[in-house]
Amino acid sequence: MKNNSKRKKAVCVMSGGMDSTLSAYMMQSEEYEIIAVHFNYDQRTQKKELECFHNICETLDVKEKYVLDLDFFKQLGASALTDKNIEVPTAGVEEGVPVTYVPFRNGIFLSMAAAIAEKEGASVISIGVVQEDSSGYPDCRESYIQSMQNAINLGTKDETDITINMPLVHLLKSQIVEKSLELSVPLELTWSCYKSEDKACGVCDSCRLRLNGFEKAGVKDPIEYE
Repeated sequence: MKNNSKRKKAVCVMSGGMDSTLSAYMMQSEEYEIIAVHFNYDQRTQKKELECFHNICETLDVKEKYVLDLDFFKQLGASALTDKNIEVPTAGVEEGVPVTYVPFRNGIFLSMAAAIAEKEGASVISIGVVQEDSSGYPDCRESYIQSMQNAINLGTKDETDITINMPLVHLLKSQIVEKSLELSVPLELTWSCYKSEDKACGVCDSCRLRLNGFEKAGVKDPIEYE
């Protein structure tokens, strides 16, 4: 029988992007102590994402953070984010699963976050997956994340009881922008671009989704674009 006693620690998977940052702020608003986790996996904008992660952790007053380096995805390739031989699409959102999908990335991230949560005695893992307004990534589906939660609890100690929190899963990007403004999330510190680390390209899938969200929310995106 698993122990259901509430512990106010949340392991937050944080990329430096808008979605995962809002998720962490939402956990803080619920008075969880944030344990921040960031992954360097040789993605194109790794340096910028890491910088954003550290800056966001400062605004959240994070005391415990993990930066994990993974060379596996570079060896694997198979994604425009990790293989420089595959171009990042800029012509608009693709049909089906796009070439920017990194095979089973969220599954691997959640497995590692689960190990941290068990070690730290955290009852929650927070991840900023978005199902409705995403680029068609299969590892952002709510049913998949729920299945991972079940698997994690089956594969951990009996007293470990972890909930995977995905507060944005049914939100549109415009709603994410609105909620971020409501919680005073420092959107100027977040990064979404798949291609560039200086100024956002404005034409990759991720930039298009972000810009569309700001436009529909009726506010200007505070980051710089080319």
